[in-house]
Amino acid sequence: MSATTTKAPQIQAHMPVPFTREWNRVAGVAVDGHKLTINPAEFFFRYNNPSWLLCEWDKVTAELLTATETDAVTIEQMVLDFVKANGRTTDDPAEVLHAAHSVYAHMFRAEHLDNPELDFATPKTLVMLRELGTLMALNRVELDGTISNASPAWMLCATARVVYDLDEHEAHVLDELYHGTWFNESRRRESILAHAALGGRLVHGCQGAPNMSGGCVVPFGTDIDRFRKELSQMRGPWIERSLAGLDN
Repeated sequence: MSATTTKAPQIQAHMPVPFTREWNRVAGVAVDGHKLTINPAEFFFRYNNPSWLLCEWDKVTAELLTATETDAVTIEQMVLDFVKANGRTTDDPAEVLHAAHSVYAHMFRAEHLDNPELDFATPKTLVMLRELGTLMALNRVELDGTISNASPAWMLCATARVVYDLDEHEAHVLDELYHGTWFNESRRRESILAHAALGGRLVHGCQGAPNMSGGCVVPFGTDIDRFRKELSQMRGPWIERSLAGLDN
């Protein structure tokens, strides 16, 4: 445990909707209605850089979500330019949680359940993806690929077993969904644009096939090779620690 984690103050956020009460099974997390409290010393595996890059969600909604790719500019370039022009750094984790909740409430909204392509998704699926994504936003990867902040929310499918009472098969199904099944081209595009609010792009930890490695929103220009190398070394111990709540 780093000195940064030990000295970090508690995180408290009043969320727009109450989190699943069973998050209380995860060390360092307390849910009381709309109130979400996190003790960094207990929750994070690493918490070495508690600062994040954000763009205002209202501005993303108004100026970016309706953007259209052209033969001259890709949506990735649009997002990069937008983040450069509008990004700001915050050291308030509650602000990050609220921004992330807006992103994932948009991405995993109820109207998608009416899509025949997603007949395997349920209201519970959407809740899991929203809540896990919201807490994942507190993770951080530096430009050189170093993982500076990491928590059980990174290992989202292992943590989902603890919080949502999934069996191993159900957790693998969630991993398959998160890894790629959700993202047809229109939803992939929507994800790229929406993640501008969190200052970067979503990079999946899995390589080639789902392997319970979760993912993280990383800055554009991140050394992905170094990131994946470090994640592969830490994946096993972090999954084991994330599953510890099953014993409670």
